[in-house]
Amino acid sequence: MSAGRGGEIPFHEANTEWLRATGQACDVVLSSRVRLARNLAGFPFMPKASRADRRQILDVCRRRVVEIPTQERIAWVDLHTASTEQRTILVERHLISKQHARGKLNSGQGGIEEPRGVAIAQQSEQLAIMVNEEDHLRIQSLRCGLSLTEALKLANEIDDALERSLDYAFDRRFGYLTACPTNVGTGIRFSVMLHLPGLRLRNELEKVKRAAAAMSLAVRGFYGEGSNAVGDLYQISNQTTLGKSEQMLLHELQNEIIPQVIEYERASRRMLVTRGGPVLRDRVHRALGILTHARLLAAEEAMDLLSTLRLGIVLGLVEGVPERIAHALLLLVQPGHLQRATGRPMDQEHRRGARADLVRAALAPYRT
Repeated sequence: MSAGRGGEIPFHEANTEWLRATGQACDVVLSSRVRLARNLAGFPFMPKASRADRRQILDVCRRRVVEIPTQERIAWVDLHTASTEQRTILVERHLISKQHARGKLNSGQGGIEEPRGVAIAQQSEQLAIMVNEEDHLRIQSLRCGLSLTEALKLANEIDDALERSLDYAFDRRFGYLTACPTNVGTGIRFSVMLHLPGLRLRNELEKVKRAAAAMSLAVRGFYGEGSNAVGDLYQISNQTTLGKSEQMLLHELQNEIIPQVIEYERASRRMLVTRGGPVLRDRVHRALGILTHARLLAAEEAMDLLSTLRLGIVLGLVEGVPERIAHALLLLVQPGHLQRATGRPMDQEHRRGARADLVRAALAPYRT
């Protein structure tokens, strides 16, 4: 995989849903995700399930998942037989969790050989169904921009289709039963991936995190739970589901909470321009200069520089560099995609060199 002739990104990278740079509030919101946790009645929850149980759960779910009527082809991946590179790429594309890639539960149980898999909408990557992660089924719908309503619609359609042929663990009083008590009820998790460089540069992020915690929201890094924030990318999601309906949670995030965070970020960006325009412009063009001339780039450094470049593009401080190029590079500089691009295993030093080469090639047509 490479940047391609004339800086063009390969089709399957350009079509990855969270890279599209379109949708409502896409200057701040990269993507919206809805995830439903479901379990099969008659089987132990994952922490108590034996390997034989997990194999049977996988077989049952695979048969039902591949039969779902959808508008695009569904690809199935058995993660226990997939290569390390394949699993890493799926994590980088936000199609499976790091936990699912490792085959481990939060308790530390399990390992690479544990039976588990994922079904993916192959063309758009808007849908991923994880089997044998923390729960028997995790149905994920991903859309670009602030699009939680659209993501929920797809997730519910898939959930309804599966429930017609699968017997879910459900209690009339508590709702859907899940391995983690915080997911009991609707079993739903809404999350939005936000680009917040303005708030970071103005040292306002801690205020947002404290306000989110007070509203029972989680603020996590680029890869969700247990990950660090890189490239000023953060995920905000609800932490509990019991006692609140899907529509109540949706309304709070889609119409109240996330719009406030978006406005805080936009206000911070405006202030950076009006009060420190030359400093911000210098920061942006320094980032562009390093990206177009560096011979060695670590992953975190590349992400931070691309974050600054994206900020400059959105604010009109950089002319000629398409936002889609910056977005695609956020994915292509990751270790799994970088290794696939070169076609050979690399140590850390060689990855740094290959990463710099890839970024320079992608940005070369837009140098001024």
